[in-house]
Amino acid sequence: MHFTLTYNGQLPSSSNAKVKHDIRRKLHPQLKELWRTHPALAHSANLVTRNSGEEEDSSDASLLTDIQGNDFASLVHPRQYLYAELDILMLRPEAPGAVISKAGDIDNQLKTLFDALRRPTDQSEVPSSWSPTPDEAPLYCLLEDDKLITKVSVETDRLLILDANPKEVQLTIRVNVKGTTATWGNLGMIA
Repeated sequence: MHFTLTYNGQLPSSSNAKVKHDIRRKLHPQLKELWRTHPALAHSANLVTRNSGEEEDSSDASLLTDIQGNDFASLVHPRQYLYAELDILMLRPEAPGAVISKAGDIDNQLKTLFDALRRPTDQSEVPSSWSPTPDEAPLYCLLEDDKLITKVSVETDRLLILDANPKEVQLTIRVNVKGTTATWGNLGMIA
């Protein structure tokens, strides 16, 4: 499965739970639309709904994780034997190749991004002030865990927008979902 996510906004090199969660929330509508429209996902609503009595290890069990009463749905999940490769184009309002910029160094910016692409691990990674809108129940995330990223390619270039905020970036994230094992549950996702 191949698809592209985009993000426009701040990507600080040091961040907190609120910053990461804000990025996660901005990516949510794109992932929700992917679940609604991709042939392999559109008929798999059972994976993102609560089912009582489901087997936790089953490949067709819900991919939801409850964190303090809030559901998070991860697309790339070990239960589905999936992993992700990312090809990232990062546009910043500065000369290409500037590894340390006004927004911070690129390796820590990527760490912020990877944390935002995964679901929170516990309540400390969800801002206490956040209450999901009806559209955010569940909140869709790309990854169950950022350890499921097996390959990353990053290219930086200049953002050619006059008076662009020097702390903001535009990201194009091409995602390639692959599987370690083909199962009935993941066949349409890795084919």
